[in-house]
Amino acid sequence: MNFMNNKLQNNELSKEISISQNPVIRWILIFGGFILVGVGVLGMFLPLLPTTIFFILAAWCFAKSSEKFHKWLHNNKIFGKYLTNYRIKKGMTVGNKIFSIAFLLTGIGITIIFAAPNVYIKILLAAIAAGVTWHLLAIKTIKIDDK
Repeated sequence: MNFMNNKLQNNELSKEISISQNPVIRWILIFGGFILVGVGVLGMFLPLLPTTIFFILAAWCFAKSSEKFHKWLHNNKIFGKYLTNYRIKKGMTVGNKIFSIAFLLTGIGITIIFAAPNVYIKILLAAIAAGVTWHLLAIKTIKIDDK
Protein backbone atom coordinates (compact mmCIF):
# COMPACT_ATOMS: atom_id res chain seq x y z
CA MET A 1 0.00 0.00 0.00
CA ASN A 2 2.80 2.41 0.92
CA PHE A 3 4.51 1.67 -2.42
CA MET A 4 1.30 2.61 -4.26
CA ASN A 5 1.03 5.86 -2.27
CA ASN A 6 4.65 6.73 -3.15
CA LYS A 7 3.97 5.93 -6.82
CA LEU A 8 0.87 8.15 -6.82
CA GLN A 9 2.78 10.89 -5.01
CA ASN A 10 5.64 10.75 -7.56
CA ASN A 11 3.11 10.95 -10.42
CA GLU A 12 1.55 13.98 -8.71
CA LEU A 13 4.98 15.59 -8.32
CA SER A 14 5.82 14.95 -11.98
CA LYS A 15 2.74 16.93 -13.04
CA GLU A 16 4.09 20.02 -11.24
CA ILE A 17 7.40 19.97 -13.07
CA SER A 18 7.91 22.32 -16.01
CA ILE A 19 11.65 22.74 -16.63
CA SER A 20 12.80 26.04 -18.13
CA GLN A 21 14.59 25.69 -21.46
CA ASN A 22 16.93 28.58 -20.66
CA PRO A 23 20.05 27.20 -18.90
CA VAL A 24 20.78 30.52 -17.16
CA ILE A 25 17.26 30.61 -15.69
CA ARG A 26 17.61 26.94 -14.62
CA TRP A 27 20.87 27.62 -12.77
CA ILE A 28 19.44 30.71 -11.09
CA LEU A 29 16.40 28.71 -9.97
CA ILE A 30 18.55 25.82 -8.72
CA PHE A 31 20.75 28.23 -6.77
CA GLY A 32 17.67 30.04 -5.41
CA GLY A 33 16.08 26.72 -4.48
CA PHE A 34 19.08 25.69 -2.40
CA ILE A 35 19.23 29.12 -0.73
CA LEU A 36 15.54 28.74 0.15
CA VAL A 37 16.13 25.22 1.52
CA GLY A 38 18.95 26.64 3.67
CA VAL A 39 16.72 29.41 5.01
CA GLY A 40 13.97 26.84 5.63
CA VAL A 41 16.38 24.69 7.65
CA LEU A 42 17.39 27.77 9.65
CA GLY A 43 13.69 28.37 10.27
CA MET A 44 13.55 25.00 12.04
CA PHE A 45 15.82 26.44 14.72
CA LEU A 46 15.03 30.18 14.74
CA PRO A 47 11.60 30.94 16.19
CA LEU A 48 10.74 34.01 14.11
CA LEU A 49 11.76 32.52 10.77
CA PRO A 50 9.04 30.47 9.08
CA THR A 51 10.00 27.10 7.63
CA THR A 52 7.37 25.62 5.36
CA ILE A 53 6.98 28.65 3.09
CA PHE A 54 10.68 28.51 2.21
CA PHE A 55 10.40 24.80 1.38
CA ILE A 56 7.32 25.53 -0.76
CA LEU A 57 9.22 28.26 -2.64
CA ALA A 58 12.23 25.95 -3.03
CA ALA A 59 9.93 23.26 -4.45
CA TRP A 60 8.62 25.79 -6.99
CA CYS A 61 12.19 26.74 -7.99
CA PHE A 62 13.13 23.09 -8.39
CA ALA A 63 9.93 22.33 -10.32
CA LYS A 64 11.05 24.93 -12.87
CA SER A 65 14.70 23.89 -12.96
CA SER A 66 15.39 20.29 -11.92
CA GLU A 67 13.15 17.24 -11.61
CA LYS A 68 15.92 15.52 -9.63
CA PHE A 69 16.09 18.25 -6.96
CA HIS A 70 12.30 18.64 -6.88
CA LYS A 71 11.87 14.95 -6.07
CA TRP A 72 14.80 15.09 -3.62
CA LEU A 73 13.12 17.89 -1.70
CA HIS A 74 9.77 16.09 -1.47
CA ASN A 75 11.36 12.72 -0.63
CA ASN A 76 13.89 14.08 1.90
CA LYS A 77 13.92 12.08 5.16
CA ILE A 78 13.89 15.16 7.39
CA PHE A 79 11.38 17.56 5.88
CA GLY A 80 10.03 15.97 2.70
CA LYS A 81 7.11 14.26 4.40
CA TYR A 82 6.01 17.49 6.11
CA LEU A 83 6.33 19.52 2.91
CA THR A 84 4.34 16.96 0.95
CA ASN A 85 1.65 16.65 3.62
CA TYR A 86 1.34 20.44 3.79
CA ARG A 87 1.32 20.78 -0.01
CA ILE A 88 -1.44 18.24 -0.58
CA LYS A 89 -3.32 19.45 2.51
CA LYS A 90 -3.16 16.09 4.30
CA GLY A 91 -2.16 17.82 7.53
CA MET A 92 0.18 17.28 10.47
CA THR A 93 0.35 14.64 13.17
CA VAL A 94 -0.48 15.57 16.76
CA GLY A 95 3.16 14.97 17.69
CA ASN A 96 4.39 17.33 14.96
CA LYS A 97 1.94 19.99 16.11
CA ILE A 98 2.99 19.64 19.74
CA PHE A 99 6.69 19.76 18.85
CA SER A 100 6.25 22.76 16.53
CA ILE A 101 4.16 24.75 18.99
CA ALA A 102 6.41 23.91 21.95
CA PHE A 103 9.53 24.88 19.97
CA LEU A 104 7.89 28.08 18.75
CA LEU A 105 6.67 29.15 22.18
CA THR A 106 9.97 28.28 23.86
CA GLY A 107 11.99 30.23 21.31
CA ILE A 108 9.75 33.27 21.31
CA GLY A 109 9.37 33.12 25.09
CA ILE A 110 13.14 33.17 25.57
CA THR A 111 13.42 36.02 23.08
CA ILE A 112 10.70 38.03 24.88
CA ILE A 113 12.28 37.49 28.29
CA PHE A 114 15.95 37.99 27.43
CA ALA A 115 16.30 39.84 24.13
CA ALA A 116 13.27 41.99 23.30
CA PRO A 117 14.34 45.61 23.87
CA ASN A 118 10.94 47.15 24.58
CA VAL A 119 7.32 46.38 25.27
CA TYR A 120 6.23 46.93 21.64
CA ILE A 121 8.62 44.27 20.37
CA LYS A 122 7.42 41.91 23.12
CA ILE A 123 3.80 42.49 22.06
CA LEU A 124 4.70 41.93 18.41
CA LEU A 125 6.49 38.68 19.25
CA ALA A 126 3.55 37.49 21.36
CA ALA A 127 1.16 38.30 18.47
CA ILE A 128 3.35 36.36 16.03
CA ALA A 129 3.45 33.41 18.43
CA ALA A 130 -0.33 33.50 18.80
CA GLY A 131 -0.86 33.71 15.02
CA VAL A 132 1.51 30.87 14.18
CA THR A 133 0.10 28.73 17.00
CA TRP A 134 -3.43 29.32 15.69
CA HIS A 135 -2.28 28.43 12.17
CA LEU A 136 -0.67 25.18 13.35
CA LEU A 137 -3.78 24.23 15.34
CA ALA A 138 -6.00 24.99 12.32
CA ILE A 139 -4.10 22.54 10.08
CA LYS A 140 -5.88 19.22 9.74
CA THR A 141 -4.63 16.56 12.17
CA ILE A 142 -3.64 13.24 10.62
CA LYS A 143 -2.86 9.87 12.16
CA ILE A 144 0.51 8.19 11.71
CA ASP A 145 0.34 5.29 9.24
CA ASP A 146 1.00 1.96 10.92
CA LYS A 147 3.59 -0.04 9.01
